[in-house]
Amino acid sequence: MSDFRDEAEEHLLSSQHGAKIEVRDLTKVSDKGLMILNKVNVDIPRGVVMGVMGPSGSGKSTLLRALNRMWEPAPGCVFLDGVDICELDVLSLRRKVGMLFQLPVLFQGSVADNIRYGPQLNGKKLSEEEVCKLLALADLDSSFSSTSVGELSIGQAQRVALARTLANDPDVLLLDEPTSALDPISTQNIEDVLARLKKDFGMTIVMVSHSVKQIQRIADMVCLVVNGEIVEILGVQRLSEAKHPTARAFLHLNT
Repeated sequence: MSDFRDEAEEHLLSSQHGAKIEVRDLTKVSDKGLMILNKVNVDIPRGVVMGVMGPSGSGKSTLLRALNRMWEPAPGCVFLDGVDICELDVLSLRRKVGMLFQLPVLFQGSVADNIRYGPQLNGKKLSEEEVCKLLALADLDSSFSSTSVGELSIGQAQRVALARTLANDPDVLLLDEPTSALDPISTQNIEDVLARLKKDFGMTIVMVSHSVKQIQRIADMVCLVVNGEIVEILGVQRLSEAKHPTARAFLHLNT
């Protein structure tokens, strides 16, 4: 790829079984003609946690949403396991590439109703035991199964949203500032779940965050985005070696 990839990132890529997601010349222009993403190129290795960081308005969330067609990239720009995602059924794609947003969005009803929703659309009815296993995976007690979503704290609701996403058995998890509205304990709970998903299931995780400390805790590599361009890709232990001046300033101010 380009010369902004460091040795640690090269090692991560070569140590995996190739790229899980490939992004090639991804470009997005706003309705007003402003460049949001400018020919973005990146390989995301399978089984790693990639942090995506940069100043507000730099295109991080736009990049994330292209990976499961929350906005439609041009054909030939995003590949999942070597297949152009534009050739895949969008609902099937979003089951494989799940997404968790900044604020949890749950349907009315019980926690179990929410967790069963995705598989039910695919013709599968989850048993109570399967629901409880998903709750445990999201670090929630099985007693939450019958709880109305209106009774949940925001931290609990975010973990239910995560369990609902995991019910679709995704290969990739996209996270857009998933803990920014949570207290420190809830944040730690989510981070613990993410670490377990990577360790036990080899899940590929791409996470947008403004918190350098959070990325250092859970990510393997970091993609720095400035003004719609990837300016550097670094191993997480080498963030202090970032060379781009805007990226360096951002990292310094958010440490």
